[in-house]
Amino acid sequence: MSTGDISAPAERRSALRTIRKVGPYLWPAGEWGLRARVVVAVLALVLGKVATVAIPAFFGYTVDSLAPEDAAQDTGFLLITSSVGLVLAYGAMRLASVGFNQLRDAVFARVGQRALRKLALETFRHIHALSLRYHITRKTGGLSRIIERGVKGVDFLLRFLLFSIGPLVLELTLVCAIFAFAFGTAYVLVVVLTIALYVWFTFAVTEWRVKIRRKMNEEDTNANQKAIDSLLNFETVKYFGAEAREAARYDVSMQGYEKMAVMTSVSLAGLNFGQSLLITAGLVAVMVLGALAVQDGSFSVGQFVMINAYMVQITMPLNFLGSVYREIRQSLVDMGEMFDLLEVPPEVEDRPGARPLKVSGGRIAFEGVQFGYDRDRQILHGLDLVVEAGQTVAVVGPSGSGKSTIGRLLFRFYDVDGGRLSIDGQDVRDVTQESLRSQIGVVPQDTVLFNDTIGYNIAYGRPDATRQEVEAAAKAARIHDFIAGLPKGYDTTVGERGLKLSGGEKQRVGIARTLLKNPPILLLDEATSALDTDTEREIQDSLRAMGEGRSVITIAHRLSTVVDADRIVVLDKGRVVETGTHDELLSRGGRYARMWQRQQAGEDDDSTAVA
Repeated sequence: MSTGDISAPAERRSALRTIRKVGPYLWPAGEWGLRARVVVAVLALVLGKVATVAIPAFFGYTVDSLAPEDAAQDTGFLLITSSVGLVLAYGAMRLASVGFNQLRDAVFARVGQRALRKLALETFRHIHALSLRYHITRKTGGLSRIIERGVKGVDFLLRFLLFSIGPLVLELTLVCAIFAFAFGTAYVLVVVLTIALYVWFTFAVTEWRVKIRRKMNEEDTNANQKAIDSLLNFETVKYFGAEAREAARYDVSMQGYEKMAVMTSVSLAGLNFGQSLLITAGLVAVMVLGALAVQDGSFSVGQFVMINAYMVQITMPLNFLGSVYREIRQSLVDMGEMFDLLEVPPEVEDRPGARPLKVSGGRIAFEGVQFGYDRDRQILHGLDLVVEAGQTVAVVGPSGSGKSTIGRLLFRFYDVDGGRLSIDGQDVRDVTQESLRSQIGVVPQDTVLFNDTIGYNIAYGRPDATRQEVEAAAKAARIHDFIAGLPKGYDTTVGERGLKLSGGEKQRVGIARTLLKNPPILLLDEATSALDTDTEREIQDSLRAMGEGRSVITIAHRLSTVVDADRIVVLDKGRVVETGTHDELLSRGGRYARMWQRQQAGEDDDSTAVA
C-alpha cells in the first residue's frame, strides 16, 4: 500500500500509537531522579507561561501610569504603583519568562538524552536480534536512514511537543481568560475564531504536505540506498568502468527527490502566506474593536496597547505552531517507521527457560534435518550427519548443494524446518543463542573486518585478551611478522570492511581471531580459499593443530585441503550421497572420486602452463 492510500483515521491511530510508545521513555520506571526532573520541568513550564502572559498587562499599566489622565477608569491600581515600579515589574516578568524556560530546558535535558540513548540502544539491539533472512532482504542504507530519521524524530518530539505545543495551549487559554475578564466577549470571540481558523488551516494543509514529505522520504531513502550500494561495490564499479552508469542511476533517484522537494517548498510558501493572512485579519479585527473602545472612552490607551501586545504575543507561538506541527507530523512519520522496525519479530528467539549450552565432548548431530530459505525452494532434504566428539568432518559438494547452509544452521541463524540439530544431545533450539555461539568458532570464506585496528579485529574473538595473547594468535595464524612490519603494528587501521588488507591477509586475521577465541567446536568455511599455495600449507598446519581435541566441520571446495579429515561427507542437492575417508571414497570411484580427478587434472594443467 502506498503512503498516499493510508486513511486519515489510520494515520491518527498510528500517531497515537507512536506517542504512547514514547511515553515510557519520558516517565522511566524506577528512575525517580529522572521523574523528579520531569516534575520540576513541568512546574518551570507553568511558571514561565504565567510570567509570559503577565508581560503585556504590566506593559499596558505602565503606559497608563505615564498618562493617567487618559485613563477612563480603574486608576486605583495606578495610584499606589509608580511608573518605575511597573517598569521594574515588567522587566522582572520578562526575565522570569526567559529564566523559567531556560531552567525547564536545563532540567529536562538529562531526561531527553537518556530517552534517546535508551531508544537508540533498544533499536540497535533489536536489529542485531533480527534474523539473517531479514538482513539479507533489507538494504543497509535504507535501514540506517530509517533509524537516523527515527531517533531525530524522537528528539524533536521530546523537545517541541512537550515544551512547545503544551505551553502554547496553556498560553492561549490564559490569554482567552484575560480577554474575557478584562475586555469582553467580543474580543474573546475574535481571538478564538482566529485561532480556530488558523489551526484548521494549518492542520489541513500540513496533512496534505505530509503525504508529499513521505514521498520525498521514499525518494531520499532510495537515493541513499543506491549511493551506499554503489560505494560498497567501489571495486566492481571500477572493474566494469561503470562510473557513468552508476552516476546515471543515482541521478534518476535524485530527480525523484528533487521533484518532491520542490513540491514541499512551494506548498510551504502557500501555507506560510495563508497563516499570515489569518493572523493579520484577527489582529486587525481586535485592533479595530480596541480603537473604537478608546474613542468612546470605555478603554484607556494602556488597555489598547495591552490588547495589541497580547495579539502580537500570541501570533508568535501560533506561527511557531505551524512549523512545529509540520515537524511533529514528519517526526511521527519517521518515528512510526522506526517503531515498525522495532515491531518486526525476530525469526529466531530463545525459548522460555532456555538453558546455557554445556559442551562435554562436542558431538554434533543433524538428524533428518529439512530446511529451505524459501518454502518453495528446499535446500536440505532429511539431512543426517554426525560429527563425533573430537572428530574432523569435511563437507564437500557442488555449489548449491547446501554446504554453507549447514554452518548457518549450526550457528542457529535459522531454525530447521524439520528434524533436529543437537550438540552433545542438546537441541540447539533449547539452549540460549549466546551460549551456543560462544562455543563455536568460525573462519568464513570471506572474512569481513571492522573499520578499526588489526589488534581490535583479532581481539574481537575474546575482548578481554591481553596483547601477548593477541600476538600469540597472530603468530599461530602466520600473520604476526606482517603486522610487526607495519608502521603502526597492531594499531594499524584496516579500512572499511578491511579493504586496506589483501584477501589473504584478511583471512589470516580471521583465523587469528578464531584461534584467540579457542572454542571447542570449529567451523571452517573455505578458510584457506583466499591464500596462495605456500601460505595455505602453513595455515593448514595451524588449523590442523587448532583442531586437535575439538569437533571440526570443514566446508571445502578444494578437495586437497580435506584429505586428512577423519571423514568426508559428499552433499548433492541437500542430500548425503557419499561418506568415508579420502582413500575409501577414491576406491569407490563415485562422485567424490570424479570430483577429485577433475580437480587434479586442473591442477596438473596449471602446473604445465606455469612450467
